[in-house]
Amino acid sequence: MNELSTAVLTPEQPVKQMQMETSTRETAGHYNVAMGYLRAFITVLVVAHHAVLAYHPYAPPPSPGFTSQPLLWTAFPIVDSRKFPGSDLFVGFNDIFFMSLLFFISGLFVWPGLVRKGAGHFVRDRMLRLGIPFLVATGVLAPLAYYPAYYVTGADPSLAAFWKQWLSLGTWPAGPAWFIWLLLAFGCVAALFYQLAPRWGESLRRVTLAAGHRPITFYGLLVVLSAAAYLPMALAFDPARWINFGPFSVQICRLLHYAVYFSLGIGVGACGIDRGLLAPDGSLARRWPLWSAASLVMFGLAIVAFLSYVGAMMKGPVSRGFVMLLNSTFALSCAASGFAFLALFVRFARKRVAVFDSLSRNAYGIYLVHYVFVNWLQLALLGAAMAGAAKGIIVFAGALILSWGVTAILRCIPTVGRII
Repeated sequence: MNELSTAVLTPEQPVKQMQMETSTRETAGHYNVAMGYLRAFITVLVVAHHAVLAYHPYAPPPSPGFTSQPLLWTAFPIVDSRKFPGSDLFVGFNDIFFMSLLFFISGLFVWPGLVRKGAGHFVRDRMLRLGIPFLVATGVLAPLAYYPAYYVTGADPSLAAFWKQWLSLGTWPAGPAWFIWLLLAFGCVAALFYQLAPRWGESLRRVTLAAGHRPITFYGLLVVLSAAAYLPMALAFDPARWINFGPFSVQICRLLHYAVYFSLGIGVGACGIDRGLLAPDGSLARRWPLWSAASLVMFGLAIVAFLSYVGAMMKGPVSRGFVMLLNSTFALSCAASGFAFLALFVRFARKRVAVFDSLSRNAYGIYLVHYVFVNWLQLALLGAAMAGAAKGIIVFAGALILSWGVTAILRCIPTVGRII
């Protein structure tokens, strides 16, 4: 099953019973409203995140040339002189947690898919649902999305000139599609483990089920494991560094961190999405106010640590202990924010609403195509005498509506609809 699809299974605890129940429930079309709507909400956050980057108060200056190193336009395709005060806090809050949580949600559906389909069929399905969209996103959508970054350099605006410079980059920027290929890679690794040791999910299930009944215990487990994965990588590599190999790119220091979130998502999914940690009447859902407050406190702690780090850097070299402390606040804030949104959606997203159902069905397509609309709308508003906040809101609303509409139309094509 595609983790970005809306069909969600609720497997029973014993593995053999889970196999039978999984097939029956999928046939019946059972849908987990909370996780479907949370996935759609994060997609909306992704659109908003990219929409305001052009108006970020600390955005780097526009690149002097399309091939000038470093290729800052891959992160900031358009940089507007009008700024959006406060957008730096919004972007910083998102950046800490939202992709990690998306990997966790994606992991929820892996074990039921492996049990039902087997490793071979599971991988073939992933290649169809993730591999093909990744090829389209990198081969077609990425150049289209990044053309505005080329256009503002004042170079020859012809497509032939753009294509020539694009091919001379030595890499192939893929934009937000980095998430798709990494998700595919994680899924293939999970399938390999299932082929070699079919019962490994049971061991993971026992750990997550035991911890899931006490969210604070699960939170501690998540923080410890993610910190163990992140801190050494953040010391070895610049946290802002992305590695690129053709169209395959990843923020290297977060690679293992994302793998931890994905793996624990698999464990929770093996328990049953409505059991343990994500039970609608469970402790996490009941204590949503505490987790919401904790997310704000931990984010505030991360801000204080970052500002202290910047202040210390201005005075001289910073100790490795200080850097470790700063990076630890990332793990704490990421987990707290993830738990807060899980708690909110498990507690309140219970009844289906038509507009949210539509958003959820089209979320995958919105994620794939939104970057094109974001960058072109930012380019169109570049010379407008408007406040940065107004521009950011217009770009967000326009990109979301256009991406939503285009995806809904494309999904009417049977072949496309089966994939996204």
